[in-house]
Amino acid sequence: MLAGLPHGAFFGVGAVVAARLVPDGRQARAVATMFLGLTVANIVGVPAATLLGQHLGWRATFMVVAVIGLVAMAALARLVPQIPREAHQDVRREIRALGNRQVVLGLFTAVLGFAGVFAVYSYLSSMTTEAMGFGESSVTLVLALFGIGMTLGALAAGPLTDRALRPTLYGSLAALAVVLVVFPFAAQVKWAALVMVVLLGAVGFMTTTPLQMLVMNKAKDAPTLASASNHSAFNLANAGGAWLGGVAISAGWGWTSPALVGAVLAVAGLAVAVTAGVLDRTPGTSRIVAGGTAVREEHRIAAH
Repeated sequence: MLAGLPHGAFFGVGAVVAARLVPDGRQARAVATMFLGLTVANIVGVPAATLLGQHLGWRATFMVVAVIGLVAMAALARLVPQIPREAHQDVRREIRALGNRQVVLGLFTAVLGFAGVFAVYSYLSSMTTEAMGFGESSVTLVLALFGIGMTLGALAAGPLTDRALRPTLYGSLAALAVVLVVFPFAAQVKWAALVMVVLLGAVGFMTTTPLQMLVMNKAKDAPTLASASNHSAFNLANAGGAWLGGVAISAGWGWTSPALVGAVLAVAGLAVAVTAGVLDRTPGTSRIVAGGTAVREEHRIAAH
């Protein structure tokens, strides 16, 4: 619990800093690049931690994580430039930004949509041995493949989000639902199972950048708390997806049943995202465009 407390604050503030360090039109790519650290951690860190835990015990893994955290703190203090707080920002303004309807819908989309990823990822190690037919020694490889998929998704999400934010979000959630439906069938063939693991990581992580940019843009006058809350939403998705996936397994539906639960969650997230998009196109409201700016969209034609 203590180790998880800084997560939302770090990625929330980090996304805001990354977006402010680059010119307009490249904010999503900057945020996606920062998120690449998370994907590399899944390629190297998660499998390495699993291997370390298997041979030296879980305490050794925590000690290594603590050392990495200290190194990261020193690197941040030394390398990240100071960005002054904007004069109009204060705590009350940040809290009020969370009341924005589009921000709330964005957070809700993250909770539902990304829960579909964690419904499977939480049990991926067990699926590797129980459903795919691999040995325990292959778990590290499967986790690394998932991380590679996440990296590919992050690399694709940045430019796509800068070009078309909401279509990228809709497409990634729809693709996630399709991958999760196919996953239980592909798991019966080893090579197909490995391909689906990569695809799951890719389409799942493609949702993160557009969701992050959406929340930051809609709370653009007070983005820090909204940005951090988005990662809290991802963490709720982590907990909720893992719980629902566990319920499906406990009910006797099989080791791959969390994938179908995840598909339902992804579709629910897509429904919320589309609803938010429709509401955002109503007369007199602003819409998100490339580069993270908001413009006024007038639907009424002057009578004269």
